[in-house]
Amino acid sequence: MKLAFHKLLSFSMAIVVLFSTMSFTISMHYCGDTLVNTSMFKDVESCGMEKAMAILPSGCSMTKPDCCKNEQMSVKGQDELKHNFDKLTITQQIFVASFTYSYINLFEIVEENISSFKDYSPPFVVKQLYKIDETYLI
Repeated sequence: MKLAFHKLLSFSMAIVVLFSTMSFTISMHYCGDTLVNTSMFKDVESCGMEKAMAILPSGCSMTKPDCCKNEQMSVKGQDELKHNFDKLTITQQIFVASFTYSYINLFEIVEENISSFKDYSPPFVVKQLYKIDETYLI
């Protein structure tokens, strides 16, 4: 059970590190207000309704307004996994120092056994009360 939990925890931590460092871009192609095509890893294909040039018989050219547009949404991952600890504020430094000190002292081995009753002798038993009252613990 402990080994399975350890493997599950390490796998989930690897997934978290992978997704926090991964960067990707989502490209979207709109025709008017309608989403026509979406792509994650390559350029998005257009719908074929790009700017069309209309050539008039008199030699003048007229352009039709473009109704299509491409949008990109970028998600940037974390570049640096190791944080610098030299830029800590004074309150953060105090917290780290006090936490470290209290954590280290949790595992300090106490050499002597401290007992508050070592100077007192046990009471003298005059009579055995359980024999007098004939009450026995079963």
